[in-house]
Amino acid sequence: MKDFGYDISDYRDVDPLFGTLEDFDRLVEAAHARGLKVIIDQVLSHTSDQHPWFVESRQNHDNPRADWYVWADPRPDGTPPTNWQSIFGGAAWQWDTRRRQYYLHNFLAEQPDLNFRHPEVVEAVLGEVRFWLDRGVDGFRLDAINFCTHGELRDNPPREALEEGFMGVRPDNPYAFQHHLHDKTQPENLAFLERLRALLDEYPGTTSVGEVGDDDSLTVMADYTRGGKRLHMCYSFDLLGERHDPDYLHHTLATMEARLDDGWPCWALGNHDVTRLATRWNAEQDAAALRLYMAFLLTQRGSICLYQGEELGLGEVTLDFDSLVDPAGIAFWPAYKGRDGCRTPHPWRHDAAHGGFSTTAPWLPIATEHLALAVDRQEDDPASLLNAYRAFLAFRRHHPALVEGEVVHHPVRDGVMRLERRHDDERLLVALNFTDEPRTLPAPTTITPLDDAPSCVNGRWEAGSVTLPARGIAITSTADGWPDR
Repeated sequence: MKDFGYDISDYRDVDPLFGTLEDFDRLVEAAHARGLKVIIDQVLSHTSDQHPWFVESRQNHDNPRADWYVWADPRPDGTPPTNWQSIFGGAAWQWDTRRRQYYLHNFLAEQPDLNFRHPEVVEAVLGEVRFWLDRGVDGFRLDAINFCTHGELRDNPPREALEEGFMGVRPDNPYAFQHHLHDKTQPENLAFLERLRALLDEYPGTTSVGEVGDDDSLTVMADYTRGGKRLHMCYSFDLLGERHDPDYLHHTLATMEARLDDGWPCWALGNHDVTRLATRWNAEQDAAALRLYMAFLLTQRGSICLYQGEELGLGEVTLDFDSLVDPAGIAFWPAYKGRDGCRTPHPWRHDAAHGGFSTTAPWLPIATEHLALAVDRQEDDPASLLNAYRAFLAFRRHHPALVEGEVVHHPVRDGVMRLERRHDDERLLVALNFTDEPRTLPAPTTITPLDDAPSCVNGRWEAGSVTLPARGIAITSTADGWPDR
């Protein structure tokens, strides 16, 4: 548990902290009985340094698993073979005194990278995936999936200083000082993804979603999902940064659609690696903005990921240094306080111990300020954000154009995002006002009001125009598209 379980010491077991395999089997059975799917994390690019594969590999140069990890000799002066950096700080190479070589670790030194250029490694990893498929899981979230293969052992070139970070990495982290041309996102990774997809296709109804962190993640997402023979979908960090002006959002979405061809996107505005949405996009005290961001996400084409607490409007928690458990936060404190602030427990009951999340002290403390936003506080309030999410998700589910229809992104106009969703005979127009002032825009002359639109959809459609309040949302059915004028 050096990195919250992303350091795998046994692919086929459950850490005793969380229970047993039998507990997991009961979870899958109970979920399936309720019509729920179970998708689990798979961390394939690296293992723990406690994994038996690595324990054997580091013994010497001629054991059966000697080449299962990325080992390299030092430069003549004893320094690492390349200038590659770890995301968690420092060189991506760790010296091993037994082998008198360096091994690669893109994350912690306790997370050595597997050598996917070795065919036995590929077979072994696919065997671990099959183990969970046979156990009944419905799919996988594939952590750092573009890190599986490395390139030639050459130095990465430097990059100009960044004002903002990328893929969850701050600009003051040395990892952001390089163009990562050789240490990840290599062409050889595509062959592995095709092997992985072929395995998944043996289990009808299963799916995969890959996490992609790269300078050009939209292109990588398209490459990894194109043609129906690699991953089912991917998500990136492009909507997980601080920037959220409508022009940037429009550019990101339109660029992705242009590159995707027949692929299927997956969008998220929050996850366990970034500052919570309400804080990151300056909306903790702005109920209208939180509903606007919800509508923005839920009207896009593709699958949607909601991070726990997003539906409650939870903000980032500030923890003191002694409470941190995130290795990244500990390494870069105080400039970067890590990911613990977005990982505190979900508050179910405002008046229960640990917010009703657990009967014992959890990994991180419940945030006192979150108790006022607990589920039981919002459940019976028709105007709560929780019920707005429930209503909008039901609305989305009942409209094929929103679930599986094509999308057309129209240019932003006066701070208002405009898009169309189309499927068979259903055509929906969506307008999202990202400004703090009312906006009136040209619209089709013939529209059909939607009787099932959630109450947060507050735009007013008239013949030839639509008026939105500040942070307003408008959706209607029509036979025509957005006018060009």
